[in-house]
Amino acid sequence: MNDSKRKSPSRAVAARHAARLAAVQALYQMEIADQSAPAVIAEFDADRLGLGPDGEPLEQADGDLFRLVVRGVVETQSSIDKSLSDVLAAGWRLDRVDSIARAILRAGCFEIGNRTEIPVAGLIEAYVELAHQFLDEPMPGFVNGALDSLARKLRPGALEAQRAG
Repeated sequence: MNDSKRKSPSRAVAARHAARLAAVQALYQMEIADQSAPAVIAEFDADRLGLGPDGEPLEQADGDLFRLVVRGVVETQSSIDKSLSDVLAAGWRLDRVDSIARAILRAGCFEIGNRTEIPVAGLIEAYVELAHQFLDEPMPGFVNGALDSLARKLRPGALEAQRAG
């Protein structure tokens, strides 16, 4: 097997991670700067899909995944926010959650609800990893708990089936 075939799965994983990272950054930017999805997508496509949170180069992001997540969150944000509000602990309101955590939760909710071909545990892990990159403790645990509860609601039995298999 040649070297490029051995690296292919890890490159694909890195490209998906970079796309999710960029999608979270784009959703955050849209909220903070009150920019439209098309404007932010164009900016990221032109300049930033290969950069990490500190501006360092990353593996090239999966542009299709990036655009799918950003557009999907924007198009279904009211139902995403309702789903998230339903799983937040008593006393927590989505509008009081840190804005970067809110972007992570929205992107994670979109993928969990709409990308059923992907194992839900892997999606939760991917977004918790992003939470660790951006947020201090205990927020990654909060993201994990919220996405876990959300997954149990949106894809009943999926987590249990994955853990049993």
